[in-house]
Amino acid sequence: MTSASPRPASAEPLLGMRGIDKSFPGVRALAGVDLELRRGEVLALLGENGAGKSTLIKILGGAHPPDAGSIHIEGCEAQIRGPLDARRAGVAIIYQEFNLVPALTARENIFLGQERTTAGFVHRDIERRRAIELLERMKVRIDPEAPCRELTVAQQQVVEIAKALSLSARIIVMDEPSATLTPQEVESLFDVIRDLKARGIGVIYISHRLEEIFQIADRVMVLRDGLHVGTLPVAEVSRGRLIEMMVGRKLENEFPRRDRRIGEPRLVVRGLRGGERVKDVSFELRRGEILALTGLVGAGRTETARLIFGADPLEGGQIEKDGRPLRIRNPRDAIRCGICFLTEDRKAQGLVLGQSARANFGLPNLPLLTRAGFVRQQRERNAFQRYIDSLRIKIPHTEQLVKHLSGGNQQKVVLAKWLERSADVVIFDEPTRGIDVGAKYEIYVLMNELAARGIAILMISSELPEVLGMSDRILVMHEGRVTGEIADAKSATQEQIMSLAVG
Repeated sequence: MTSASPRPASAEPLLGMRGIDKSFPGVRALAGVDLELRRGEVLALLGENGAGKSTLIKILGGAHPPDAGSIHIEGCEAQIRGPLDARRAGVAIIYQEFNLVPALTARENIFLGQERTTAGFVHRDIERRRAIELLERMKVRIDPEAPCRELTVAQQQVVEIAKALSLSARIIVMDEPSATLTPQEVESLFDVIRDLKARGIGVIYISHRLEEIFQIADRVMVLRDGLHVGTLPVAEVSRGRLIEMMVGRKLENEFPRRDRRIGEPRLVVRGLRGGERVKDVSFELRRGEILALTGLVGAGRTETARLIFGADPLEGGQIEKDGRPLRIRNPRDAIRCGICFLTEDRKAQGLVLGQSARANFGLPNLPLLTRAGFVRQQRERNAFQRYIDSLRIKIPHTEQLVKHLSGGNQQKVVLAKWLERSADVVIFDEPTRGIDVGAKYEIYVLMNELAARGIAILMISSELPEVLGMSDRILVMHEGRVTGEIADAKSATQEQIMSLAVG
C-alpha cells in the first residue's frame, strides 16, 4: 500500500481512503477513489447500482483487499487485511441485511464473539448492565433478553448499532438503514445518528432515498462507474445536481410525464378480510390506472395484495375482475385470472437467485413453454429475448445468473415473466426499493407504458415522492382499513397522506 504525504495533525480526517483501486475479472470496480470522513460527520455515499459503493465499503470492512491505495485512520495507516483488522481499527459496518442471530437475545447478539467469561461461564449480569447502558445511550427501550427474532426491524437496527458501539467503533457505516423503516422509525434512527455525531463518531450513510440525504448528511460523495465524481457540502448541492452527478446526465423530470386514458373498473375489491392486518378493505382499480396504496408499515398494504393474489387465505369479501366474480384460492388461480404480483422482497420471493435469468423467466410460463414434459429452451430464449429488448434489460446473455444482475434489472426480469402470462392487473409492492435513481426512472417509464396499454396497476409504496409522482389516485391505509382516498394525486401533499396514514 502507498502512504500519503504527512499533514498537520489538526487537519487529519478521522478516515482517509486514498487512491483505492479494485478490479474483478472483466470489471474495474474502483479507479483511484479518495474518501475522507471527519470526526462527528455524516458523509452520504451515493451512486447507482454498480457504481462501486459496496466494493469501497467492503474494502474498508476487510472483506476485499484493495489492488492499490491506502487507508488512514486518525492519521495512521491502517493495514486492513480482514474483518478482524477492521474491527480492531474501530470500523463497524451495518449491512442492509443484518448480521444478527435471530434465536439469540439482543444482549447475546451485541456481545457475540466478545463474551466475558470465567472458567467457560459467561458473565450475563455484566453483559446485561452494559447492554442496557448502550441501548439507553441511544434513547431506545429494548429488553436486552428479548430474542432478536421478536424485535421490529427498527429495534434490530438499534441492536446492530449497539453492537458497533460495544466494539468502541469510531467509524460506522450504514448501508440502506431506512429501507424497511416507517417514517417515525427513520426519525428515531436520525436521532441516534445525531447522538453518534455529538460524540465524535463518523458515519458513512448509504441510501437511494435522496430526501434523507438533505435531512441527515453534512457532505455527500458521489461515485459513478467506479470513479469519484465529487464530494460537496449538502448545503451547496440541489437534488437535481445530485441526480445529474449520479447518472451522468440531466433527468428533466424525476418522474416521467404520463398521458393515459383511464377506463372502466377492471379489479373491484369489496370488504376484504384476512388475518390480523386486513379488516375491511374495498376499492376499485381501473383500466390504464396507477392506483397507489400507501400507509405506514404494518397498515396492511402487503397483506391486502397477498389476499388478492391468493398467497394468504381469504376470510371474507369479494374480488371481481372485468365484472365477473373471482374465486382465488391460491396464486395459481390468480395467475390464471391475469393477476400478477411483484413482491416487495424480489430476492426471497420473486426470484430463484441461483438460476439463470432465462430459467426465472420461464418458471411461471412452463405450461406455455413445454411439450411432453420437456422445456423447449429455444422457444424460452426467444420469448425472453423479446422482453430483454422491449424492457431494456441490461444482461450479457440469457444464461446470466439472476443474482449477478442489478436491482433494477432483477425487477425487470420479474416483470417480464408476468407479462408473458398476459397479465392485465399488475401489483407492484415497493417497485423501486433498493434501486438507484437512474434505474428507478426506467421502472417508472415501464409502468407508464403498461398503463397506456390498458393494464391496471396497484402500486404499494412507502416513498411519498413516488406515490405523488406516479399515481393517478391514492388510497391510504391505517390498521387494516382504508382511511382515505385522494382522487387527484397531482393536487395531493405529503402532509395530507401522512394525516390519513396515522388514522
